Amino acid sequence: MIADAHCHLWDLSNHLPDAERERRNRGVVCAASAWNLRDFSYQADLRQKASADNAPRIYLCFGAHPQLPASPEQAQVSASLALLETLASCGRLDGIGETGFDLFDQTFRDTEAVQDRLFAAHLDLALSRGLPIVLHIRKAMHKVFACASELKKARSVIFHSYPGTLAEGEALLRRGINAYFSFGNPLALGRKESLRSCAGLPRDRLLAETDAPYQRLPGTVFSHWDDLPEIFQIMARIRQEAGHPLEDLQRITEENFYRAYNSDAV
Repeated sequence: MIADAHCHLWDLSNHLPDAERERRNRGVVCAASAWNLRDFSYQADLRQKASADNAPRIYLCFGAHPQLPASPEQAQVSASLALLETLASCGRLDGIGETGFDLFDQTFRDTEAVQDRLFAAHLDLALSRGLPIVLHIRKAMHKVFACASELKKARSVIFHSYPGTLAEGEALLRRGINAYFSFGNPLALGRKESLRSCAGLPRDRLLAETDAPYQRLPGTVFSHWDDLPEIFQIMARIRQEAGHPLEDLQRITEENFYRAYNSDAV
């Protein structure tokens, strides 16, 4: 089995209508994130069908994305948060998020106060329900450290497309945060901090992801399951594990995936 720690199945289906068949054929277990009822219902339906067919599982996550307050759909922030609370209270979620902070440019920085309130609501729900929390962080690692004492209480903290430095990742672990660090196509793009972090962080904290369809490579229209083999090859190479079977790294990240999402799957 191959584990994809973060993707968006509804959005991927708009680019790749056969995405679910491809996922099953490749043996990909994934964590799928949604922010509205349409996306969540689609992913929940796929999960139910996969379970009935004994196919690789889909783990369901939901959150009001930190970019949502700056988007044309900002009016749906309250509805997204209300649905999150309902889904969590009904036990329908495997994870809270993606949530977090996006301060990449002025458009997003102008909504920082709203992002702060959204994140606090997501974190409170993750703690009260004992669920993992999935973080989207851009230009905002300082805000992660500002709430480190609360994140330490979370069952697990999954950094989608980890944006920090190796030193920051190590510091988060020293502070007692049950953190997992996910890497995807930024490795193939040669992002230096991603490469250093992936090379140096403990192997039992590593995850792999596609962020499908959004983390695309140059010359491609979208990211998808086909990107995972190259991601694993780069991870193995920079960790000087290329002499071991590639399946070893796939197995390790799969085991980490199950621990991060608190699954009893083997």
